[in-house]
Amino acid sequence: MTSTVLDDVLTKWADITSIGAAAAVLSWDQETKMPPKGQAGRGAALSVLAGIQHDRLTDPALTEALDAAAAANLDDVGRAQIREAQRDVRRASAVPGDLARRVAAHQSTALASWQQAKADDDFDAFAPALAETIALTKEQAAAYVDAGLAERPYDALLDTYEPGSTEAELAPLLGALRDELAPLVKAAAASGVVVDESPVLGDFTDAQQEALGRAIAQAVGYDFDGGRLDLSAHPFTTGFGPGDVRITWRPEAHDIRPGLFGVMHEVGHAMYEQGLPAQWAGTPLGEAVSLGIHESQSRLWENQVGRSRAFWEWALPLLHEHIPSKADVTVDQLYPALHTVTPGFIRVDADEATYNLHIVARFEIERRVIGESIDVKELPELWNETYQELLGIRPNSNAVGVLQDIHWAMGGFGYFPTYTLGNLISAQLFDAASAALGGADEVLARGDFDQLLGWLRTNVHQHGRSLSAGEIVEQATGQPLSSEAFLTYLKATTADVYGI
Repeated sequence: MTSTVLDDVLTKWADITSIGAAAAVLSWDQETKMPPKGQAGRGAALSVLAGIQHDRLTDPALTEALDAAAAANLDDVGRAQIREAQRDVRRASAVPGDLARRVAAHQSTALASWQQAKADDDFDAFAPALAETIALTKEQAAAYVDAGLAERPYDALLDTYEPGSTEAELAPLLGALRDELAPLVKAAAASGVVVDESPVLGDFTDAQQEALGRAIAQAVGYDFDGGRLDLSAHPFTTGFGPGDVRITWRPEAHDIRPGLFGVMHEVGHAMYEQGLPAQWAGTPLGEAVSLGIHESQSRLWENQVGRSRAFWEWALPLLHEHIPSKADVTVDQLYPALHTVTPGFIRVDADEATYNLHIVARFEIERRVIGESIDVKELPELWNETYQELLGIRPNSNAVGVLQDIHWAMGGFGYFPTYTLGNLISAQLFDAASAALGGADEVLARGDFDQLLGWLRTNVHQHGRSLSAGEIVEQATGQPLSSEAFLTYLKATTADVYGI
């Protein structure tokens, strides 16, 4: 009886997962290969799939099966499967089916509008779509609050991406980071050190950069037999199952850092997806536990690994091979250019010291957008004023300001704070992995990435959603999440380059 009731739930769940995978394939195509005129049809298709998935999640038969399984004598894994399924069902049931369909249909329209508006640097063209996105997002958030899933609308959105996260917890965490990072950024600027960035600047073809990115991605452990690398307006990772996890990238012609570290970032995401337990594929536990944990994997490979001296002792020959104009560059010349402290406009290109200030800016704006009545037309100026206050710079165009991210076009309010959580978790995990491996530098310098990836598989990936994000961090590192490891790492790299 016990296995039967659980099997009933998991059979129904496998169909729900497959519907989500089908929608994800269409969304991937929309951002990579779809011709511009396909937008309307794609929006209709995604709306239908969202409706079908919503109907399956809110089907009384699934609720009855979950209730029966919850009352059964299940083992720890079975109870965890039911716990996570019930969470998803509660959230889906809080949102009316009509609203779920409208959100999916509008998202396709908003994405197309954002892509064109960003290319044209025309916020006014995007404003109507963004206004509708915000209205739909607020409607969703209100539905979650009405269902008792959160006390405040913004908390309901945060919980979508980082279960259990609240504005009250994040505000002091981000505020404390801001207070630590602002003096560090100012000290670097006042040091008088001017980093020579010529080792990473020049004229580079997409083909050269892609060859370098592919070589490194494969070496660190990304399985190209179960994935792809494609161009997109905004780099992302998406998975349709353990055998199909795809990444995208966006190179820049005169700087190898955005393209290369974008690839390493997405590879970190993808290897997490590829490492989720295959035996749980298609079940509630066979998914990433939170975006904070997800982001920790991308930031660990991008920063703790990809920007280290030890890594470049191994990777330098690949740089020489694929970027011939840099054949004379040494590790000592390259390293400072990977750890600059320079306030800039673009979040995805930001250095480690200023990156979280970009997140603070978005967090503060989002809190106001969701919690107050702000006219969408005010957002460009609010954005610019916030950047002036936090980073001391003012965007000279909306393309490098309020239009730079895809997230709000997708309705992803509440998503951005997970990036900072990922930064903190990545440093803490890397320290623990390094201790377990007897020192990460030696492992990285000889290109033995299997050891690090294996540690992550064991301590993070294999858990899926069976443990909470906090439980994963504490079990893997022996202590709860804090900013200590991240700040220690950041201060050390900044001191190394700027002598402060």
